[in-house]
Amino acid sequence: MREGVVYVDQIEALKRLNQNKTFYVKLLNKFKSDFKSKPDELIAAASSANYGEAQVLAHTLKGTAANLALTELYKQSLEVETQIKGGAVRPESLQDIKACFADTLTAIDMVIQQYD
Repeated sequence: MREGVVYVDQIEALKRLNQNKTFYVKLLNKFKSDFKSKPDELIAAASSANYGEAQVLAHTLKGTAANLALTELYKQSLEVETQIKGGAVRPESLQDIKACFADTLTAIDMVIQQYD
């Protein structure tokens, strides 16, 4: 994980959830299980120029990241979605989002450990 990067904004997320830490952990675990393959699916769709599917995947990842206050993943998903809409996705952006996703999962695990 990169130093100084906010992967999970716990304060914002808990504010949205009325400080319900149990529900927050449940949502984070659901994100981990439901989204584990999304970065690879996004890369495959964008790499094969299936921009319709790639845009849906990027948009879904962006929205879920925003709702859970997964700050860096939201930013990178927004960037990739913008590139897709423009019709040209930089390969390094796809690799960046995959790495960011992995770092976000690490950060999520640390948050979950705090509340277990």
